[in-house]
Amino acid sequence: MRLLTLRLLGGTGNDSTTAVRQDGGTLTEIPGYSDVGALLQNPDWETTAKAANGVTHALDGADLAAVVPAPGKIICVGHNYRNHIKEMGREIPEHPTLFAKYTESLIGPNDDLALPQESDTVDWEAELAVIIGKKGRRIAEAEAGDHIAGYAVLNDISMRDYQFRTIQWLQGKTWEKSTPFGPALVTKDEFTAGPLMTSAVDGEIQQSTRVSDLVFTPAFLVSYISTIITLNPGDVIATGTPGGVGHAQDPKRYLQEGQVLVTTIEGLGQLANRVVKEA
Repeated sequence: MRLLTLRLLGGTGNDSTTAVRQDGGTLTEIPGYSDVGALLQNPDWETTAKAANGVTHALDGADLAAVVPAPGKIICVGHNYRNHIKEMGREIPEHPTLFAKYTESLIGPNDDLALPQESDTVDWEAELAVIIGKKGRRIAEAEAGDHIAGYAVLNDISMRDYQFRTIQWLQGKTWEKSTPFGPALVTKDEFTAGPLMTSAVDGEIQQSTRVSDLVFTPAFLVSYISTIITLNPGDVIATGTPGGVGHAQDPKRYLQEGQVLVTTIEGLGQLANRVVKEA
């Protein structure tokens, strides 16, 4: 099952969005739920979503918001693909490297990506996002799948100059309107981690790695992070990026105004974001 958050009448607030189920080229509203995050608060969210049969919209031309527009937590993992660890000159970590993003950084799968006035080293980082569907603390790795609602595509856009000002990365990772996320939550029964993940700038492939190259798996990350803090429905774990980032190239490459960044994971979908100067 594929679940999306649809903007209505061109609005951008929660009062003008609705959770929808995708069936081919048709989106069916799930009444009473403003977005996929709100739907996940219902313990019977799967049954509710499957039963929806109300107002429909065409997928073609739909104005999609970030699939979960306001997660309670966005926890990101650094150095989690072997080829990226190598290109950045690091060692395979013993424990996950964690940092956070905030809701204001999220944009929809086809929204413009804002280049801030303060940074000219804006880099791409294709990532598999895990979306939590069931509350848990100290979740056993073997039981982690029961707490995962599904998966989506995310690009952890990074302002490298700000990221490396200090040994803490947060300030380079959560800029306003910088993180495309979606297009859909694909439930775990319809996705197996392992398909190809790519990012491309103006049609030129930059990253191309199978998701199975992860050092720390989604199940391990759910278990590890839930040891530290309770995971709630709608929380997001961004599982890290593979090799091919612009900062590691020679010469270094960064996003420029007018370019189009496309991020794809087989079986999950595609983000396509035009790069614009921040208003």
